[in-house]
Amino acid sequence: MPSMTILSATAVPDHVRGALTRWMIEPTPGLYVGTISARVRNELWSTIRASIGPGAATLIHPANNEQGFELHTAGDRRRIPVDFDGLTLMDFRAPENHDVPESH
Repeated sequence: MPSMTILSATAVPDHVRGALTRWMIEPTPGLYVGTISARVRNELWSTIRASIGPGAATLIHPANNEQGFELHTAGDRRRIPVDFDGLTLMDFRAPENHDVPESH
């Protein structure tokens, strides 16, 4: 059964953007919204995960859980979803930078 799906993507290749716009609308750059089946959603997500590289992507779709949705992320610049007693929270870790000198 098709369901509302939201996908946000940053720095994805043009061929991936083309695949996304075949199934979803792009109301603002990098934000895709559509009512698609789970099969199409999974195929699109597999394509994005395989080609995201230095970008970031977030997929949100309905699910039968406490929050009513599932959240997935991919890419080097992504935020990490963490399960906290059945609730999905986002991990905001600063990127490690070994070139910054220590302050005294």
